[in-house]
Amino acid sequence: MGGVWMANWGLGSRRVRRLAVGTILCAGGGFMFLPALADTLDGSLILAYMNNPTLNSQRASARATDEGVPQALSGYRPRVSVNGSIGSQYWDTTSKPSVNLPVYIHQSGNMTPNNYGITATQTLYNGFQTSNRTRQAESQVQAAREFLRVTEQAVLLSAVTAYMNLLRDGAILDLQRRNVEVLQEQLRQTRDRFNVGEVTRTDVAQSESRLAAGRSQVLAAEATYKASVATYRQVIGVEPGKLAPGSPVDRFSPSNLPQSVGVATATHPAVTNAQYNVDAALLQVKVAEGALYPTLAVQGSVLQQNESTQNQLKTFNATVLAQLTVPIYQGGSEYSLIRQAKETLGQRRLDLETSRDQVRQNVVQSWGQLDAAKANIEATQAQVQAAEIALNGVREEARVGQRTTLDVLNAQQELVNARVALVSAQRDRVVASFTLLSAVGRLSPQVLGLRVPVYDANVHYQQVRDTWAGVRTPDGR
Repeated sequence: MGGVWMANWGLGSRRVRRLAVGTILCAGGGFMFLPALADTLDGSLILAYMNNPTLNSQRASARATDEGVPQALSGYRPRVSVNGSIGSQYWDTTSKPSVNLPVYIHQSGNMTPNNYGITATQTLYNGFQTSNRTRQAESQVQAAREFLRVTEQAVLLSAVTAYMNLLRDGAILDLQRRNVEVLQEQLRQTRDRFNVGEVTRTDVAQSESRLAAGRSQVLAAEATYKASVATYRQVIGVEPGKLAPGSPVDRFSPSNLPQSVGVATATHPAVTNAQYNVDAALLQVKVAEGALYPTLAVQGSVLQQNESTQNQLKTFNATVLAQLTVPIYQGGSEYSLIRQAKETLGQRRLDLETSRDQVRQNVVQSWGQLDAAKANIEATQAQVQAAEIALNGVREEARVGQRTTLDVLNAQQELVNARVALVSAQRDRVVASFTLLSAVGRLSPQVLGLRVPVYDANVHYQQVRDTWAGVRTPDGR
């Protein structure tokens, strides 16, 4: 099956022969990026990739995680502060120079004491905490990028599902409407035959009942179609137009199940995300252990004081100090943090095994669903062909009195059900192929060949990694 075509099928016998269930290969040629591409599966995927708020939110989260690296690198850089003060002071003193002389000295006046200075501190050694924090932040950046790939796959798969669901539900709605048209014609013919005495009132009632049921099915199909339109609008971001056929993507998946499992357990973004989380947790243990090591820093300061006392009008100080801090005991919190980090590391390792098991299970399940969908296409096509032949035969037999009106109505309903089943099978065939591609970890614009600028998370990372100052983000906010 190269593609899926969900056409507007008529239910009359002659029209049915002309409107067979078709399969169409989606064009692989080049195209310009226009909003009209939302009416194709590739175009809808492009819009979802560019505009989906869930995906854009995760991109923002990844950019926020990038800032952890310059924060960690700040431990290598000096810390500089400027301080100053100014005020007004009034003084009034009376003193006696000698206890033997009845002489007193009275003094008073105003001062404006002020001082300013600068202090710089450079850490030389802190138990390798800065280097370990930097490596940990880099691992967290990589983990965030892999989780972004997970979100990207989920959004693209949601877009495919929404597109194919809308295509399916639109075809089913058209089938049900045409079924009502056929039932209306059937009722008219039955009434004509009743008027000439060929059938009974029971036959008319059966036709009326089946027409009422058909109209009810149309209403249910309309409600389902409207719900699918709303879902499409939510995921893709635009109102749907006349949708083109969707095409399976089996060619992008591995050719057999063992190979699919091997690729997924090694390269699926959920697995690689868990691996980077293990690295970050291991480095957190080293950071916590660094608190037990001594810290060596150099501090330099310059201070200018003016009118600090009544007798000192100006004072200048310059100081350079080497500071060594050796932790002896700090209440035991540092030991608790080390134990906590080790437990977290064990948890992350278990999470990695869980991710691999989950990915393996998803691949096996998706592979089975794809095989079932392929087989179901053939089965439902045979069902439709047999139902068409049966309906034509029952109608001919009813004309010569060998079949009842109820037999014709039942054969008609069986054909409708068969065509609905085929529409659903075609939808399942396409969605299953994308689901397998997602389970393997290859559902991405690059693999699908979507002509859209691919979001490169490394661009923002390089823009902020070595930034020493500034509050604006690279996009100007």
